[in-house]
Amino acid sequence: MPQPHDVPSARDLVTAVREFLENDVLATLEGRTRFHGLVAVNVLGMVERELDLGESQAQAHQSRLSSLGFTNDADLAAAIREGRLDDRYPELKSALLEAVRDKLAVANPAYTA
Repeated sequence: MPQPHDVPSARDLVTAVREFLENDVLATLEGRTRFHGLVAVNVLGMVERELDLGESQAQAHQSRLSSLGFTNDADLAAAIREGRLDDRYPELKSALLEAVRDKLAVANPAYTA
């Protein structure tokens, strides 16, 4: 199916800006400005990973919710608070660990190693 936007894609643009900051700008910065430059590079990396993984992660998350009998995180959280899933602890723990792994894969993949 053809894309509605021409090249470069949003991912290509984000990658280009991240690489420019990493390769050309950061070396010229010091102190607070360098710190904020590093933060910007990290944020752009997160956006890249979310663009790559987001759709499949969203589907996996919805599947996990459905397998537990919920349609959204708020209802799941309420059920956990109320103790309605206490008898399904292994299943709940597995689903929550997978959700955290997905979040870390976007936020900082090094944490999952």
